[in-house]
Amino acid sequence: MQLTTWLQLVLGRPFRRAGHRTALVAAGLPLHLAVVPLWLWLLGTMAASVRVPGAVAVTPLPVLLTLVGTPLLTVGQRRRYRALVGKDLPRPAVPGPGRNWKSAVRRLTGRALWRQVCYHTVAGPLLAVLDLAVLAVWAAALVAASLYVWIWALPPQWRITDLGYTTQAAYITAGGLALLFLGPRLTGALVRLETRAAEVLLGPSRTEKLARRVADLAESRAGVLDAADAERRRIERDLHDGAQQRLVSLAVNLGLARATLGDLPEDARKVIDEAHREAKEAIAELNDLVRGLHPAVLEDRGLDAALSGVAARLPIPVRVAVDLPQRPSPTVEAVAYFVVSEALTNVVKHAQATRADVTVERIGETLLVVVADDGAGGADLAAAGGTGLAGLAKRVASVDGTFSCRSPAGGPTVITVELPCAP
Repeated sequence: MQLTTWLQLVLGRPFRRAGHRTALVAAGLPLHLAVVPLWLWLLGTMAASVRVPGAVAVTPLPVLLTLVGTPLLTVGQRRRYRALVGKDLPRPAVPGPGRNWKSAVRRLTGRALWRQVCYHTVAGPLLAVLDLAVLAVWAAALVAASLYVWIWALPPQWRITDLGYTTQAAYITAGGLALLFLGPRLTGALVRLETRAAEVLLGPSRTEKLARRVADLAESRAGVLDAADAERRRIERDLHDGAQQRLVSLAVNLGLARATLGDLPEDARKVIDEAHREAKEAIAELNDLVRGLHPAVLEDRGLDAALSGVAARLPIPVRVAVDLPQRPSPTVEAVAYFVVSEALTNVVKHAQATRADVTVERIGETLLVVVADDGAGGADLAAAGGTGLAGLAKRVASVDGTFSCRSPAGGPTVITVELPCAP
C-alpha cells in the first residue's frame, strides 16, 4: 500500500495538471504569433520605403491594425486563462466612459493600452518561441517513449532481419521517459512565466492596484463606521425606550409613595426619600449617557436642533448658526455633532470663556464646522492631559476629514473641522 502511494506521488503528481497547462501553452501560441505578420509587414514596408519614397504612405497601416487588434487579443488571452486554468486576470482601470473623441484619446494615450501593445508585440513573440520549445519537448518525449510501439507497427521481416535496433531503441525510450518527467516541470515554469507577464502587462499597474486597495479600504472603513453609528442609535433607542422608562416609572412610584403614605416610620420615609433621589440621579446620568451615544433629536430633527439643545444646556451664551440645504449622511452628521458637543464642553471646563460661536455650513461637498470662543487660549492638540482635542482629531480623521485648532496664549480659540459629505 505504501509502495502504491509512493508511485502515485512520484508518477502522478507531475502529470496531474500537465494536461491543462500544456493546453494553455498550445492555445497561447497562435495568440502570441498573431501580431508577427503585421510587424513583418511594417518592416517590409519600411525597407521598401527606402527604395520607393511613395511606399512610406502605407507604413502606419500595420501600426493601426495592431492598435485595433490589441483589445481583441487581450480578450482572447483572458478567455484562455479562464477556460483552461480557471484564472481571471485582473483588468486595468478604464480611462473613462463614453464614446466621444475625448474618450478615444484617453484610451489611446492611456498606459493600459500601451502595456497591452508591449505584451502582444514584444513579449508575445518571445513567449511563442518558448511555447514551441516546450511543445517540441512534449512531442519528442512522446515519440521517443513510444518508440517500441512504432517499431512493432513495422513489418515482422524488418524486425527479424535487423535486430540491432533494440539497443538504440532502449536508449531512445529511456531518453523519452526522461523528457516525459521533464516536460511537466518545463511546462509549469513556462506557465508561471506567462502568467506573470500577463498580470504585469495585461492587468492593472502597481499604482492602479494601490489605488484600488485604498478605495476598497475606504469603502470598508465607511461601512464599519456606518455600522457602528447604527449600533449606537440602536443602543440609544433601547435605553430610551427600556431602562430609562423603567427608571422614570420607579421615580414616579417612589414619589407617590412618599406623598401618600403619611403614617410611615421615619426610617422608612428616609429610605424612600433616598431611593427617590437615587432614581432621579440615575435618570439624569442615563440622559447624559443617551445623549453621548446618539441623541434622539439629532436623528429626528437634524444638526440645527441638536446643537441648539447642547448650547441651551451650557452656562455661557452660545450662538449657533447652521446653514445646510440638505442633511449630510448620518455618520458625518454624528461626527459633526460630537465634535461641537465636546468642543463646547472643553470651552466650559478649560477656556474660561464668556461666550462661544458655532457655525455649520456646507460648501460644495464639504461640511465646514467652526467653534470659536473668547477664552484664555493655549489649547494644545498634543496635550495628553485633558482637553480631548486629540480624540476629536481622530474622530474627524475616521471619515477622512481635517481638524485644525488655532489657540494662541490669551485667546481666542478657533476649532475648524472639514468633513466630506459627497453624495
